[in-house]
Amino acid sequence: MHAHADPTADLDAIPALVAKARARFDEGHTRSVEWRVRQIEGIARLCREREAEIEAALRTDLGKCHIEAYSAEINYCAHEADEAVKHIRGWMKPDRVSTPLVAQPGSARIYKDPLGVVLVIAPWNYPFQLAVAPLIGALAAGNACVVKPSEVAQATSALLAEWLPQYVDPEAVVVIEGGVPETTAVLAERFDHIFYTGNGHVGRIVMTAAARHLTPVTLELGGKSPTVVDGSVDLAVAARRIAWGKFFNTGQTCVAPDYVLVTRDVHDAFVAALVAAVTAFYGDDPQQSPDYGRVINPRHFDRLVALLDSGTVAVGGAHDRDDRYLAPTVLTDVAVDSPVMADEIFGPILPVLPVDSVDAAIAFINARPKPLALYVFSGDGATQQAILSRTSSGGAVINHVVMHLAVPGLPFGGVGESGMGAYHGKHSFDVFTHHKAVLKKPTFVDPPIMYPPYDASKIKWLKRLL
Repeated sequence: MHAHADPTADLDAIPALVAKARARFDEGHTRSVEWRVRQIEGIARLCREREAEIEAALRTDLGKCHIEAYSAEINYCAHEADEAVKHIRGWMKPDRVSTPLVAQPGSARIYKDPLGVVLVIAPWNYPFQLAVAPLIGALAAGNACVVKPSEVAQATSALLAEWLPQYVDPEAVVVIEGGVPETTAVLAERFDHIFYTGNGHVGRIVMTAAARHLTPVTLELGGKSPTVVDGSVDLAVAARRIAWGKFFNTGQTCVAPDYVLVTRDVHDAFVAALVAAVTAFYGDDPQQSPDYGRVINPRHFDRLVALLDSGTVAVGGAHDRDDRYLAPTVLTDVAVDSPVMADEIFGPILPVLPVDSVDAAIAFINARPKPLALYVFSGDGATQQAILSRTSSGGAVINHVVMHLAVPGLPFGGVGESGMGAYHGKHSFDVFTHHKAVLKKPTFVDPPIMYPPYDASKIKWLKRLL
């Protein structure tokens, strides 16, 4: 475990590290706009000055190619930082709201208060982005922050522990490395908000720990994000976009298309288009492709390989445990109750299931837990609207996948079992902010009508005012 890049820190040091962050917040250091801007500009500099080191760590952990590491991790966080610096003064300004007659004369405003000391627990699949992007929101909102990187992505965790304290206030931003014992020790401390990205099992553990201190939580979870394809769309374009989103980061993406429901009339043509897209992207031997990553570790590799028996392999299926390589794979003839349809796949396996109609696809989706994302490929506006209005998901994209994450103005988060709370852009600022209601009234007017005793005349006027 590292804290402040200190390899000698141990479990017993965690309370003192959290207390140090709280002392920094309590002293008022984190509240000024100047401090906030300085921290976020530091993160932007970290992304740009240490791009090569970050990319190397991501390649070690996940085999990420240059453009995946740059676009989805390094540059993504730099853009989030730039967005926050650009808008932070506007986000911090109190919002004025109208004051009803009964409260006049007076002015009503919503003040934006930092919460205090917040905890960000990051996962391994986008280990840099999903630690740093929430941190940007926490700092923009004026909080101190404890960051717990994923121990599964060891190289990126070590990089964050080494470099973050050199680019931001090391008293207010504490990086604590480690596995389950360290995470458990961190969760025993009192925080003012906990932001967790990962799976539902650990999400329940986080929520239980938070309940001891009545700490609010944001849970960014996952689930089986469905994709619906009908015959009115360009199948070649749909297949390319779905294959790109599915096999990006070797399928280890919380909003990756988990499975496809395609209307029966175009099932075979769509599968053929998918096969063509995979071959066009990664060649006949994707193991040699410089653009294709690796499964994070042997445990997940074994889990994924066991799912290959759930259907007929249309393309892919090859695997090499020593290399953590599993080819981009499309499965057909998949039974609804097969293992690959039970839980989020989180790897490069895409089941394609035929459905009789769009209505059947909607019923299939609604019979399962609410997903983090839903994707609709259709050229028909009525079909698009029907799926959007009759299903529930954290977010949705029509005729593409994953791209809603690239829009800073859109909140990103789940619903139901796919999570609670949302962030990105201003929504990141809001999730780490207390919106405080403030009414300000003068004393030069103090109408006696407000006070007892209430005679008939007062009551009549008060009923008109209230």
